[in-house]
Amino acid sequence: MELELRHLRVIRTIAETGSLNKAAGRLGVAQPALSTQLKRIERALGGPLFHRDRTGARPTPLGELVLERASMLLPAVRDLQDSARRFAHAPGQLRRIRVGGTHGPLLGGLVGRLAAAYPDLQVGLHTSWSEAEISALATAGRVDVALLGVCGQSPPPGGDALRWHPVGTDPVFVMLADSHPLAGQPELELSQLAEERWVSAPGDGCFGDCFAAACARAGFAPATFYETDSAACAHLVQLGSAVGLCRATLPPTPGVAVRPLAGVPLRWRHLLGSRPDAPPGPTDELLGHARAVYQETVRRSAALPGWLAHHPGFGMAS
Repeated sequence: MELELRHLRVIRTIAETGSLNKAAGRLGVAQPALSTQLKRIERALGGPLFHRDRTGARPTPLGELVLERASMLLPAVRDLQDSARRFAHAPGQLRRIRVGGTHGPLLGGLVGRLAAAYPDLQVGLHTSWSEAEISALATAGRVDVALLGVCGQSPPPGGDALRWHPVGTDPVFVMLADSHPLAGQPELELSQLAEERWVSAPGDGCFGDCFAAACARAGFAPATFYETDSAACAHLVQLGSAVGLCRATLPPTPGVAVRPLAGVPLRWRHLLGSRPDAPPGPTDELLGHARAVYQETVRRSAALPGWLAHHPGFGMAS
């Protein structure tokens, strides 16, 4: 068996925890599997690395030697990886980017804008309805940036594992069929829709709870609330089967009227997330493109530009 860096990390973890059982928990493997792996490593290195008894695992003299070398090798390899990443993503060197995001016009617009700005750039794309899944992928380094949204002032998923940059803030509007009796009104009170069936795209944040709280403040509880993809939401609204909640930057949809809600009971923040160790140059470039895409979606909206003129604090982040 060839010795690999992951084997050195296993040895270091066992030494740090002082126990195969604790090391297995930290590494996310079963204890018998870790014990088998340790035996293979010991055979490759020529002898036992730990004294093991009821009190735990303590390094043997051979283990001390290996740990001493590992303490030099592992940081050196990490430094090599960081240096290579900074070089590969230096300004003018952007060649490949992996974007993760929830479905929506901003994600598609960002991918299109990157393709136009960098003809040789390879863009990888991962989409999901789950903000938590996209955040986890970015935290693990499986995507380079995460473009997603969060409700109101709630924190983005993943806590401080990512650095979050504001793109823009939308009011949440309501979608009605063009034939709906209220479609002709320029603005609606939430209470006017108390008897309606509701539909919205799914998510794993607090949006559903915030909507229920807004309805309670308006004096009612929604009798029916569907969650489905954006296309199905628009179709249900077109048929008159439901009224929908939508970001104000929703592209114009035939047969659908989009109206603001009085008092702005709900809002949605668009964010771009990156790892704290990501080089600032490329991240700033991507943020600039994301904000430009957001501004384009605002201009395409029939109702939003005029609404923003009277509601400071919404629209593109500065």
